[in-house]
Amino acid sequence: MRLAVGVAVGTIALLPGCDVLEPYRPARPPSNGALTFHVSPDGDDSEDGLTEETAWRTLGRADRVPFKPGDRLRLKGGERFTGRLAIGAPDAGDARRPVVIDSYGTGRATIAARGTTGISVYNTAGVEIRNLKVVGDAKTHDNKDGIRFFSDLKGGRRLAHVRISGVDVSRFQHGIRIGAARAASGFRHIRITDSAVHGNKDAGLTTYGPRFDADEPSYAHEDLLINRVRAYRNPGDPSADDRNTGSGIILGSLRRATVQRSLSYDNGSRSSSRALEGPEGIWTYDSTRVTIQHNKSFRNRTGSEVDGGGFGLDNNVSSSVLQYNLSYGNDGAGFLVYSGDPTNAHKDNVVRFNYSWDDARRLPWYGGIVAYGTRMRNVDIYHNTVMLRSSGPERPPALRLRDGLRGVSIRNNIFVTDGAPVVDSDTAYTRDRVRLQGNDYFSTNEWALHWGDLRYDNLASWRDGADQERLGPVDTGTSEDPCLVNGAAPVTDRAGAANLVAECAGMLRGTLELRALGVDPGPVDYFGERLSTVPSAGAAGTAAHSRAE
Repeated sequence: MRLAVGVAVGTIALLPGCDVLEPYRPARPPSNGALTFHVSPDGDDSEDGLTEETAWRTLGRADRVPFKPGDRLRLKGGERFTGRLAIGAPDAGDARRPVVIDSYGTGRATIAARGTTGISVYNTAGVEIRNLKVVGDAKTHDNKDGIRFFSDLKGGRRLAHVRISGVDVSRFQHGIRIGAARAASGFRHIRITDSAVHGNKDAGLTTYGPRFDADEPSYAHEDLLINRVRAYRNPGDPSADDRNTGSGIILGSLRRATVQRSLSYDNGSRSSSRALEGPEGIWTYDSTRVTIQHNKSFRNRTGSEVDGGGFGLDNNVSSSVLQYNLSYGNDGAGFLVYSGDPTNAHKDNVVRFNYSWDDARRLPWYGGIVAYGTRMRNVDIYHNTVMLRSSGPERPPALRLRDGLRGVSIRNNIFVTDGAPVVDSDTAYTRDRVRLQGNDYFSTNEWALHWGDLRYDNLASWRDGADQERLGPVDTGTSEDPCLVNGAAPVTDRAGAANLVAECAGMLRGTLELRALGVDPGPVDYFGERLSTVPSAGAAGTAAHSRAE
């Protein structure tokens, strides 16, 4: 090779006025092992980022890093970083050595996204996101996610190990969103804990997958735990007529999932007035083996004439449980079991040991507990306590049954109203389709029960006319006062369900021993107390005068 005249080997001649060339620095320093990178407003993007003293300054510099298993990216606590982070398939985390993104120092770092997703993970897993605030702007509120995991891999491969903890996500279309384009090709071993999602337009936290096929059921995601998450003031989209918006937590396309010790409240206030589907506090659809337990869902709203309730088992849900939950002050049903698809896939579900107080506040055509569906079958509803007070001329019932039910058993519940029907059923169900046994139906005013086209003003006449509340030749159930002495007092998040304990539940006549009927009610009641061998009605399974949550 010939060298230019006047240029020595190993040097570069600079013309007058040219900038000094920066030495080349690779996006990732050479290493055979895992590395820890730092980002600080006091840093310098020309440094290596490997210590707090040699931290990078911007998210843009950190986003160029090709992460390897075990790498960690740490943002300085209490500081704000504008931009986004994107982790793709070449960024190889794994379950044993995950890539971790978190804060260091004092407080949580903030990622301030500007028209983009805050943190995006695509076609990879083995990722943990910890102790961060992720905040959007007006553009992200319309159509971006705060934290997004998405897979469109082929071949039914679920990516393992997703951890999100200690985050606060706001001002996006969805706060946290986990999705998949193909059946059985999403994520597994997912944990979302100790976090808050609020001020997001469509939903606080949601999972989803491809369209459900009832003939060949498959689920995108597997093994999800949501624990101690607050989803609040996610308002909904007033222009979205074609879908539901404004929910707190939505679980879709899941096999084996648990949501527990979480709160969903004040959601849905701006959802569309023309939408055919509305928001709910915490609900699941197109899923199997989902447990929703020990949660509170309250003051959730809907802009339209549908939904706006506390908890829901929606379309195509099977082998799932709503238990030990408190619902109050919602626009719609406290607990909704619903099937709108004629698929026969909504089956084998349980609603037990829950409390509903003053639900259906704006939509009286719902009720405290509502079962409503097309080809819905095999639902057990037992040991719940429902108290509803009228809020206008149209009065919601404690229990509402709609058309389409089969194999439904409703036992040992307490249904209390102030003159509204204790039960309102569109269909005069026979016992081979819907069976009510061992329940307490109490009204503080005139007693009423609607059964198809017929109206009853006392339990005995309904028992004879409908052939309900019988176990063989023995009459079951009662209309006695369950002694909810504080039932009229407002339920608040602080007081919880303590005001709704039925002090006379252990003395109510006609209650059934479920185990003798082949039903396993579980080991404990709403308050975690071991169930007595003497049956009692309602969500507090033992007779006690006071309880603390």
